[in-house]
Amino acid sequence: MTHEHHQSVLEALHACMVACNHCYDACLQEEDVKMMVDCIRLDRECADICAYFEQAIARGTPFTAELAKVCADICEACGNECKKHDHEHCQQCAEACFACAEACRSLIA
Repeated sequence: MTHEHHQSVLEALHACMVACNHCYDACLQEEDVKMMVDCIRLDRECADICAYFEQAIARGTPFTAELAKVCADICEACGNECKKHDHEHCQQCAEACFACAEACRSLIA
């Protein structure tokens, strides 16, 4: 994998983690928090796996393909949930999640 490709995946993971953390916090401020439960839960899952995978790649993990698949699946699930909501933070999160899922899938050979 080229350094540039490596860097673009790390950037996508970091951007997704930040977007999910922002969405998580913003969802907790929404008037109908109960309606946002699935979004909040997936935001946490997604932020955590992205942060972990970013660190694992930086350490040279031998489990890149396995983690990339799990991360892509969680990012896609989070993006699908976020896009159901009209809030700007959810829409931005969905966009970051889908971009990250695509970047992760590029690592699966």
